[in-house]
Amino acid sequence: MIVVKSEAARRLAPHDMDAALEQVSDIESVGRQALTEIREAVTGYREGSLATELDRARSALSAAGIEPVVHRSGPPLTAQSEALMGWVVRESVTNSVRHSGASRCEIEVEGSPEHVRLRITDNGRGMPADREPRSRTGTGLKGLTERLAQAGGSLEAGPAERGGFRVLAGLPVPEASRASPNPAGHNLTP
Repeated sequence: MIVVKSEAARRLAPHDMDAALEQVSDIESVGRQALTEIREAVTGYREGSLATELDRARSALSAAGIEPVVHRSGPPLTAQSEALMGWVVRESVTNSVRHSGASRCEIEVEGSPEHVRLRITDNGRGMPADREPRSRTGTGLKGLTERLAQAGGSLEAGPAERGGFRVLAGLPVPEASRASPNPAGHNLTP
């Protein structure tokens, strides 16, 4: 997010200093929040949140002049699914902002008791056929493909049907989550 907003500030500065300064202010805020999150993650207090990544995606896309369209449906996800899908959103949106030249990016999360599916599609120029996704483990689309596979899921990335680029990610919902829709044991009836 910091890099994306820095790039936006650099592009805006020659033409609209007020907008560039707004991005710099956002960079400071995001940096402070990131520092807090890193401290919490290091001490084991924070799990990834898809909702947080969707909010960040809206902000990053808007800052880059890309219209964000976000749809989410289905039951709550497990912490592991939230974290994995959050990483997919983060990486995909970063790629759209940096490389796509898109004017619109749609993010759709659909959940069911058995499976969760994430689709991210932009209307940009897509990825050249001779370019492989980054291959460092833990980053880029290849690293995400490996992480999702370890959790029984999948990730596909490539040209969208009507141009642009598309990322599809899917994860099964663990049996334990399906067997108990109310794992905390709270009485949900009035």
